[in-house]
Amino acid sequence: MAGGWSKDGAEQEQIDDTFEDALARVRSQLPEGESLETCEECGATIPEARRRALPGVRLCVPCQEAHDEANAGFSPYNRRASKDSQLR
Repeated sequence: MAGGWSKDGAEQEQIDDTFEDALARVRSQLPEGESLETCEECGATIPEARRRALPGVRLCVPCQEAHDEANAGFSPYNRRASKDSQLR
């Protein structure tokens, strides 16, 4: 259903773009390469079970939790088509 000057399917395109953006962001956060034996932040030993469960892991659990909390302010909304976001 089109509304105003938007074309048919614009809502679905925005939903799809939001999903693709979120998926790309998650994929970019995945660790790559060989897991470290010690945390690159604090130097604590990373347990072998964690290294096997998450190949490429670089942080111990407490440091990873702190890193995740610091990045928790990310908004999953796609604002690319928003006039307000274009003015900022």
